[in-house]
Amino acid sequence: MSSEPDLHLARPDAHAPGMPLVTVIGDGQLARMMQQSGIELGLTVRLLAGSGAASAAQATADVWLGEYTDEDVVRAVSAGADAVTFDHEHVPNAFLEGLIADGVNVQPQPSALINAQDKLVMRKKMREIGAPVPPFAEILSVADAEGFWDATAGAVCLKARRGGYDGKGVWFPSSRSETAELVAELLDRDVPLMAEKKVTLVRELSAMVARTPSGEIASWPVVESVQADGICYLAVAPAPAATGGQAHAVAKAHTLARDVAEELGVTGVLAVELFETVDEAGEPEIIVNELAMRPHNTGHWTQDGCVTSQFEQHLRAVLDRPLGSTALTSTTTVMANVLGDADADPEQAMSARMDEVWRRFPTAKIHLYGKDWRPRRKIGHVNMSLPCGAAATDENVAALRRDAQLASDYLVTATWKDQ
Repeated sequence: MSSEPDLHLARPDAHAPGMPLVTVIGDGQLARMMQQSGIELGLTVRLLAGSGAASAAQATADVWLGEYTDEDVVRAVSAGADAVTFDHEHVPNAFLEGLIADGVNVQPQPSALINAQDKLVMRKKMREIGAPVPPFAEILSVADAEGFWDATAGAVCLKARRGGYDGKGVWFPSSRSETAELVAELLDRDVPLMAEKKVTLVRELSAMVARTPSGEIASWPVVESVQADGICYLAVAPAPAATGGQAHAVAKAHTLARDVAEELGVTGVLAVELFETVDEAGEPEIIVNELAMRPHNTGHWTQDGCVTSQFEQHLRAVLDRPLGSTALTSTTTVMANVLGDADADPEQAMSARMDEVWRRFPTAKIHLYGKDWRPRRKIGHVNMSLPCGAAATDENVAALRRDAQLASDYLVTATWKDQ
C-alpha cells in the first residue's frame, strides 16, 4: 500500500456549512486573491491546481491536483459546485459545454469565453457589434501576410490568435521580407496567426465591469495602464482626463465595456483593454485591444481604492448575487506591479524589503503572490492611494505614481531608485 498522501482532495472538510462552493480552475495569483475574498464572504473556494506549491494552492484549503486539459479532472473538481469559474481562459470549451449539458453552473460560459480565447474570433465579434477595432485579417499563408503589409503600408502587428499575454505572441516586423520570414516560421510551428494594423498609440486604457447571469451590471472607473516591455507596470485609477478629448475617450470606454458585456453575455468580471489613439483628423478615439473574462491585472487597485474589489465582485457575480458598490474610497489609487528584476533576486529577504517600504511609505498596501523570483515575472503589486481629502491634481497624482514606482522597485531591487 502506497504511503504517498492523497492530494487529489486535500481538505474535503474545509467547507463552511450551508455556504456556497465555487470551483476555480487555475492556480495563479488571480485565483489566490479570489480565495482571499471568498474567506471574507464565508464561502468555499475549491481549487484545481497543477501543483501544491502554486500561488493559489498555498492559500487554499480545498485543493485538487490535476490538469485543466484532462476532462475527467475538470468534471470531478466541478461536481457539486454552486459555480465553476476560472483564473485563465484556456480550459477547452468542449469540456465546459459538457459540464453545462450536465447542469453545472459554468460562469462565464464558453459562448462568451471564446472571444477571450481567440483574438480573431474576438475581432470579428467586435466588428459585428460595432465596437471600434483596427483593420485586421487572418493570416494563413506568407502571401496573406505580404498582402496585409502592402495594404497597410507596413503598419503591421502580427499576433498569435491564442495564448499570448504580457507581450508574448505579438510581433512588429520591420520589413516586408522580415514579415514573410516570420510568418513562414510561425506557420511551420502550427501557430494560428492574425494581423492587424498598428495604431498611433497615445495611451492604454482598461475598462472593467462585472455582470451577473441575471443581467445586473456594475462598472469601475476606467484606468490608465502604463506598459513596460509589453507588461503592465502601473495602473492609475481613475484614468486622468484633463482635456476634453481625454474625457471623451474615457467616457466612451466606460460605455463600451458595458455594451460588450451585454452583447457577449459575459458573466463575472470583464476587462476591456483599449488603445487611446487619434484619427486622421487628429481627434482622440479608442480601439479595442484585448478582452479578459476574469479578474485582471489592471483591476488590482480595486482591493484598496474602492468599496468592492474585483475579486469579491467576481465571486458575487458568478453566483448571481447582488453586486457591490464600485464607489471610490480615494480620489486616486495607483497600482504598481512588482516584476522580477532582469538580473537577479537581491540577497535581502523579501520580508525585510517590505519593512523598508513600509518605513518610508506607511500607506503602501503590499500584495505578494508567494512566487519565486524569475525575470519579468509578476510576483506581487503595491497599491497606494491619495490621502482622504487630497485633490487629484496633476502634481498629487504624479507624486503618487512616483511613490508607487519607488515602492515596487525597492521590492524588486532592494534599492531606492531616487537615492
